[in-house]
Amino acid sequence: MISVALAAYKGEKYIEQQLRSILPQLSHGDEIIVSDDAPGGMTEKIVRRLADEDSRIIYVEGKGKGVVTNFVNAIRYTKGDKIFLCDQDDVWLPDKVKRVMEAFDEGADLVLHNAYVTDGNLNITEHSFFYKRGSKKGVLHNIMKNSYMGCCMAFDRKLLKKIMPMPRFIPMHDQWIGLMGEIYGKVKFIDMPLIYYRVHGGNVTGGETTFKQKMKWRRYLIEKLIKRVVFKK
Repeated sequence: MISVALAAYKGEKYIEQQLRSILPQLSHGDEIIVSDDAPGGMTEKIVRRLADEDSRIIYVEGKGKGVVTNFVNAIRYTKGDKIFLCDQDDVWLPDKVKRVMEAFDEGADLVLHNAYVTDGNLNITEHSFFYKRGSKKGVLHNIMKNSYMGCCMAFDRKLLKKIMPMPRFIPMHDQWIGLMGEIYGKVKFIDMPLIYYRVHGGNVTGGETTFKQKMKWRRYLIEKLIKRVVFKK
């Protein structure tokens, strides 16, 4: 069973297009968990309408505490053996699920794939997020410069016992999940772009941060990694 964990926040502009790009790739028993951090708005109306059409979409209310907590909330509702992370404003290419599941079949515990970077209208601005980001494996590299973009990531449920509980003040969920995959499992990178990664003025994730803030986050991340890996906390 596949679970897609989608964190939404005022995503009414693009979320229907995203969901409709995912549904044809899923089997009858799969699910999409949409955790909405701003319930009561147009996003909820759109998702509930689509859920009425397709019972694989499951709407849940978020806790209103930001993107990391919202993704954690979505993940907690999942039931599948394989968990795909998903943003509200991208578009999955038609063979994404097939390609990622092939990587799992080859023994991967966590899969990260490439993406086309686009503007708000899906015009391609970069043909390889991996190239743009300098993405590669390695714990130290990914502490210093994170390759693990959640919308391009899927992982085996067995990693959850290592991932959770997620540190309270971790800056982004995807970096922590990727590092847990590096330390406790087998990671597979797929060079083929499998989504359109939409960059626009309303993106919830992926914002710029100052050098001072980055250094503060890295120190916190290293501290939490040591506690989790060495002291099992």
